[in-house]
Amino acid sequence: MYYSTEGERNGGYKWPPFLPVQGVIDEQTIHVGNIQLKAVHTPGHTPEHMTYELIDKGTTDQPIGLFTGDFIFVGNVGRPDLLETSLGVKGSAIQGARQMFASIQRFKKYEDYLQIWPGHGAGSACGKGLGSIPNSTVGYEKRTNPALRYTNEQAFMDFLLDGQPEVPAYFAKMKEVNISGLTPLAAVPSTVEFHRPGDEVELLATDKNNLIIDTRSATSFAMRSIPRTINIPYPDMFAEWMGRLANYKDDIYLIADSNDLKDIQTIVSNIGMDNIVGFFSPTIVETAGNTNSYLNQDPKDVERQRHAGQVQILDVRYQKEWEKAHIPGAIHIPLPQLNEQAHELSFDQPVVVHCASGKRSAIAASILVNKGFDVMNLQGGFQQWQTDHFQTTS
Repeated sequence: MYYSTEGERNGGYKWPPFLPVQGVIDEQTIHVGNIQLKAVHTPGHTPEHMTYELIDKGTTDQPIGLFTGDFIFVGNVGRPDLLETSLGVKGSAIQGARQMFASIQRFKKYEDYLQIWPGHGAGSACGKGLGSIPNSTVGYEKRTNPALRYTNEQAFMDFLLDGQPEVPAYFAKMKEVNISGLTPLAAVPSTVEFHRPGDEVELLATDKNNLIIDTRSATSFAMRSIPRTINIPYPDMFAEWMGRLANYKDDIYLIADSNDLKDIQTIVSNIGMDNIVGFFSPTIVETAGNTNSYLNQDPKDVERQRHAGQVQILDVRYQKEWEKAHIPGAIHIPLPQLNEQAHELSFDQPVVVHCASGKRSAIAASILVNKGFDVMNLQGGFQQWQTDHFQTTS
């Protein structure tokens, strides 16, 4: 196992003594038969980050391409703020942005024909606006990547630090797992199906150390749900919001179709969650005597109620979305903070919750219903609100 020993904080890796490991520094080469990987120190995303040149020594001394990891993506570059936002390393975001600018100048010296193979694609929270195609070339990125157009360091830093996505909760866990390793598969308990009445599921959910995740669609959950269960629909946004909302110390129970279970287990294992105790069939909801529900409300009806002062509007989008535009008088609590900050809402009026499209707000609605609020979900979210030309402010 080769790992970077560059940087002031080179990951903090303390490998178990039984692992064969070797530290790598800038310009060092790794040989695998005729294949050569040359380490190139490209700090920015992290202080220790390496790019690797791939060279086929059987035919040439020149590289054919670059494994750029979390440095150069298709359409952008790696974010420099994770050490600060997820681990609390003060000042590391600015330092990382400055290092990233220097690394990019080194990258621009490569020939245009070189291929690049990044570590992530569209949807990753390790950068903003990542492209959907899995690979690119140096020349294409020079021409199209907005992060590579800057010649002024401060202007680049301002661009890079602005608009980065919220940091998922599992990032801190990921750093821990990178150092300690995943739980061996043999030690991960098997997930079993439970057959209990719906009311017993609610009782199970009253234990503060248990978390019941209902993976049914938001529409099904809105019509009927077991109290104290949280709705994270599968597959839509399931991986992201399990990682953002689930507590790694809780025992997790699922309400899920058995056909989806294997894929769900793979997702949660990939983000370091090994505590799925068991699952229930979605039909369990029909056996519950005590159930919750909430309404999906048309923007026109919500605007009428807002204008009459009959509802409170809750915006669960991210800070950057809120700052760009929001509904006048709305309360802003980003979804990752909602469980802890729901006390800022009043029980005296119904809560109309919204996000951009209605997906995140469905998760928020499930949280609020469990806390006893009278909840409505804004159909189509803020996008539909704007499409219908209702008032916004910034």
